[in-house]
Amino acid sequence: MLGYILKRLLYAVPVTLAVSIICFSLVQLAPGDPLSVVLPADATQEIVDQTRARYGLDKPLPTQYILWLGNVLQGDLGTSIATGRSVASEIGNAIGYTMSVAVLACLLALALGLALGLVAGYTMGSPMDKIASATAISGVSVPHYWLGIVLVVFFSVKLGWFPAMGAGRSGQSLGDALSFMILPVLTMAAMPAGIITRSVRALVAEKLSQEFVTALRAKGMTGPQIFTHVVKNAAPTALAVIGVQMGYLMAGSILVETVFSWPGTGLLLNNAILTRDIPLLQGTILVLALIFVALNLIVDILQPLFDPRIQRS
Repeated sequence: MLGYILKRLLYAVPVTLAVSIICFSLVQLAPGDPLSVVLPADATQEIVDQTRARYGLDKPLPTQYILWLGNVLQGDLGTSIATGRSVASEIGNAIGYTMSVAVLACLLALALGLALGLVAGYTMGSPMDKIASATAISGVSVPHYWLGIVLVVFFSVKLGWFPAMGAGRSGQSLGDALSFMILPVLTMAAMPAGIITRSVRALVAEKLSQEFVTALRAKGMTGPQIFTHVVKNAAPTALAVIGVQMGYLMAGSILVETVFSWPGTGLLLNNAILTRDIPLLQGTILVLALIFVALNLIVDILQPLFDPRIQRS
């Protein structure tokens, strides 16, 4: 297992390098001048040249990339053009907000997806199956930013139960903090819950139709015992699906966080795009990509724990 982990870590190096090249190139191709954020309209050419040299924008793109990558390897993600603060500190302030919402959304999506998927798989063709499947399809099909707006209109504007946006103030009680998180969590959990439901439903239905289930019933095993065997056989594939969805949630959601003005990495990315803050944009994308790669590695390591037949070497 240790050898497999080291091998996967080595595989992650070229993936991360490719991600860094892509995000650096795409950001550079975006229209507009990033210095327009910090320079007045009447700035002299001398000031423009000095500012461009300060941020390294006067060098060729390959040189800029090599310098940026070298700084990243030393833990320096650069300085935000818009705020003048380090990109690492900007991401550090935002990533905690994203993680808090993402973890709760992951737990909610996992609970709903597994419950609905197991019910639908065991009651294939029944009204319960149709209700669970319709719920899953709705969660996957409805745009999450639109769902967020609907939830704000209904629960915040109409009923006044939850705050419409923001994360509250520092030092607030846990209950107040959770009240700001409920609507973003519900919005972010809808799509992964639907995907997990559909995946688990298909896996359970497939396992129930296999010969080993018939053999277990012939041996006189009860429903709960058969259920345990079915879940064990479906768990590795379900875990892979769940891991991918969790990776998406942990990477944040630009649209959802923008709708709720949630100060996470999604809103940070949105502001960086609007202001064309290249260092902040590059650093945030790179960090989120690394989180996604790390989560997939964790899922690969956990799969053999659920099914010893899976060998990692």
